[in-house]
Amino acid sequence: MTLVRSADRRRTETPNGVMTTLASPTQGGARTAVWHVDMAPGRTGPLHAFDTEQIWSCLDGAATIDLGGTILTVTPGDTVVMPADVLRQVTTGPSHGFTAVVAAPAGTQAYTPRGHEEPGDLAPKGDERLVPRWAR
Repeated sequence: MTLVRSADRRRTETPNGVMTTLASPTQGGARTAVWHVDMAPGRTGPLHAFDTEQIWSCLDGAATIDLGGTILTVTPGDTVVMPADVLRQVTTGPSHGFTAVVAAPAGTQAYTPRGHEEPGDLAPKGDERLVPRWAR
């Protein structure tokens, strides 16, 4: 058993949110990556996909999630199971942010399929895939 102290959590800031690693292969030796997501009001994350399933549980605020063309509205207590290889985009409203805890298999890789790139988007493009820092 490994204890990951609050002071040892890894915090990664992106243009659209802050991801705080709670457990991962390099932080606690977990086979499942678990992270905390905080998005400020009026933010839209990049259109992207992951090669593994993810489970998002909303703790606070609200967001709309475009999951493969289906628009979901999530509020505290809601959980979304996001399938592998389905495009997704998370957006917060202008007056509220969004906080969630996410779990995914260790080594989960993010990518943006060719033809779906957006200007200024930091997600990997086409065949380029990477394990996000918060899931390592």
